[in-house]
Amino acid sequence: MTDTPKNSDLMPDIHTRVTQALTHIFLQISSRTDLKPTLGIILGSGLGGFASQVENAVVIPYSEIPNFPRSTVEGHEGKLVIGTISGVPVAVMQGRVHAYEGYSMSEVTFPMRVLGMLGCKALIVTNAAGGINKSYAQGGLVCISDHINLTGQNAAIGSNDARFAIRPGAGLRFFDMTTAYSPRLRKLAAEEAAKQNIPLPEGVYLAVLGPSYETAAEIRAFRTLGADLVGMSTVHEVIIARHMGVEVLGLSLVTNMAAGVLDQPIHHAEVMETGLRVEAQFTSLVKALVPQVSAAVA
Repeated sequence: MTDTPKNSDLMPDIHTRVTQALTHIFLQISSRTDLKPTLGIILGSGLGGFASQVENAVVIPYSEIPNFPRSTVEGHEGKLVIGTISGVPVAVMQGRVHAYEGYSMSEVTFPMRVLGMLGCKALIVTNAAGGINKSYAQGGLVCISDHINLTGQNAAIGSNDARFAIRPGAGLRFFDMTTAYSPRLRKLAAEEAAKQNIPLPEGVYLAVLGPSYETAAEIRAFRTLGADLVGMSTVHEVIIARHMGVEVLGLSLVTNMAAGVLDQPIHHAEVMETGLRVEAQFTSLVKALVPQVSAAVA
């Protein structure tokens, strides 16, 4: 976890800390490439293998980036991979951090702020999720249409810093979340999935704090609320992305059915195994979407 002074007044503000991280990243890549990432990709549990698709990759461990939080969960490699996919300059986060690891929401979303300030106009955010919707199958992909935040927190709390806005009209104290997950990017995903004969239903992702999995009673309640998926990440990254003006496409891998849907316990190992099993399908879809998403937001 990042070191913090005992007196919080001595800590630089978050914009300064992001600038420190950016300086290190640019120094690392400038000697090898002059590309500037325009698309960010966050890889969830069991999906980190996609980073191997990055060409001419510059790999920077999170531990080397000033102020960057470090992943502690299996399946999150903790590396920033910068390069190209199908000619598109990308910044790929091979793993994320979560609040249940002991990080504040400011720390959880610090990498998202870095991606935006690196130059990423769009974000493909992915996660491993539990399937609440009984029509889903384990190993299936779902395009996130909206989310429900039941973590009890909001990453945008605190002083508003409009310097993080990457486009006009962004960076507001009170910002719109009506189309948190871009309708036009979801349309691209649906069309590409159909072309590849990959089922890609849409669904609502509900976020909880974790780290315990949900009870069967909670899942029944979440289903009543309109949730199709449940997980412990993503929503706060999306909140900060939208505050900055970054357009978002969200994809969930249903690695297990949620508590009570099947009469069996839930294990993290199952999450990892499912990610490996569908890696080829996930890779094919996301790799094909990279140039399309990039062109849409250019």
